[in-house]
Amino acid sequence: MIAKESVLPRGLPKKTQSLCPECKKIIDATIMEKDGKVVMEKECPEHGHFSDIVWSDVELYLRAEEYAFDGVGVENPFIKDAKECPNDCGLCNLHLSHTSLANLDLTNRCNMKCPICFANANQAGYVYEPSFDEVVKMMQVLRDSRPVPCPAIQFAGGEPTIYPQFVDVIKKAKEMGFSQIQVATNGLMFANDFEFLKASADAGLNTIYLQFDGMNDDIYMVTRARKMLEVKMKVVENVRKLENRPSIVLVPVIVKGLNEDQILPMFNFALENSDIIRGMNFQPVAFTGRINKDELAKQRYTLTDLAIDLEAQTNGQIKKSDWFPVPSVVPISALASAILGEPKVAFTTHPHCGLATYLFVQDKNHVIPLTHFVDVKPLFKELFELSKKADKAKIKFPSKLKAYSLLKKYLKEDKMPEGLDINSFLKLLSSVMGDGSKQSLANFSWKMMFVGGMHFQDLYNYDIERVKRCAIHYVVPDGRIIPFCAYNGGPTFREQVEKKFSVPIEEWRRTRGTEHT
Repeated sequence: MIAKESVLPRGLPKKTQSLCPECKKIIDATIMEKDGKVVMEKECPEHGHFSDIVWSDVELYLRAEEYAFDGVGVENPFIKDAKECPNDCGLCNLHLSHTSLANLDLTNRCNMKCPICFANANQAGYVYEPSFDEVVKMMQVLRDSRPVPCPAIQFAGGEPTIYPQFVDVIKKAKEMGFSQIQVATNGLMFANDFEFLKASADAGLNTIYLQFDGMNDDIYMVTRARKMLEVKMKVVENVRKLENRPSIVLVPVIVKGLNEDQILPMFNFALENSDIIRGMNFQPVAFTGRINKDELAKQRYTLTDLAIDLEAQTNGQIKKSDWFPVPSVVPISALASAILGEPKVAFTTHPHCGLATYLFVQDKNHVIPLTHFVDVKPLFKELFELSKKADKAKIKFPSKLKAYSLLKKYLKEDKMPEGLDINSFLKLLSSVMGDGSKQSLANFSWKMMFVGGMHFQDLYNYDIERVKRCAIHYVVPDGRIIPFCAYNGGPTFREQVEKKFSVPIEEWRRTRGTEHT
């Protein structure tokens, strides 16, 4: 089996371990309910008491725990004798999830200077930009990972599209067998250079993970220090011109008091362009620097704030109850692994790392969440039990038939959207479960839109149990694979890695030019 029931304690209050925001030492923390919210309270012997809201809705927090699964870890950890998470990182023998999606930073240079960025050459004082050969070696580390070779890679930065061999890297990733290749970008290069966009798509780029903070330039002036809305529109327009189209996922960073009122306008924009935009992945802001108590309380935005705000702004079309934690889909991958007789990707993240829902897009004015016509909870429970039986008995064909009958059992035909046929829907879902091919997934997503939120940790809400279960990782030149929240927060391995494999910025300018640093 690639997953098992989680050993995480359920209910509130509960104990965990966190980090002191000042000295970064490991300290005990308590997660508890306070005024209907979930808060983390912790005390550093040297720096005193800290408190932060983890989720703003205790009901949804507790419901998410019902879908907790743990992975079986990695078979070939880089660090084999780790004693302490997150300090002995790489992946290590303590880690519980394999890599579902890997980030690979191509550079820390950028063609923008965003105030809220945590990866910036000018601010760091050095340039981190691995060579093409180093990039290939890092990708090979990912493909050599076990029990599951990493299937999905995201090129990041800085601004990855300014990397001199960007198109070559995309092509090489395709050759190496990555089934999902995406780039996290501000969009400037794709907006201003259509031929570059076309070359990237032809090389194998599947998804543009597009930074997107709102529908007016006042917001971009605060978050990005320049007007950017026209750039975002141009990226969508240029992608639409392509025959070989990558999909776009909008990635809004949400800061309370700044742009939470933009959730509905951005959502409507996505629906209006659903032929190109296949998803939205909101990212509540993580405070990577120091912030005082009052500012933290004023700007902290949680995943449940997102669910509540979207319900209010869509007049109840998407309800709080339609959101599920990331590991809720583990039973599907567990069953696919049992049926096919080989490990498949399992999103065994902590249940409080992210929330998501799938929407059937009937038209630009009307969506129906998948949960309105699929009884998700009992379906997933029975699928997981079936996966355990199939894995134990090594029986494939009967299990596949049983899975199909379960899908039919928990499908509410009378509540299905108009135009969605029960047989085609069942065939689509069972094909996703049965072969996991990119085409199956593409078919499944054709009239569906993914809307999710991933709240990456900072020192104020840091939960080490989340780090142990992280499935979104960074690969670095020395062969280590590091969880996202350890790389960008906590011990901040980003600084250590970039300093080790970088050159001073003045030397870079002297030897390689001054553009985009």
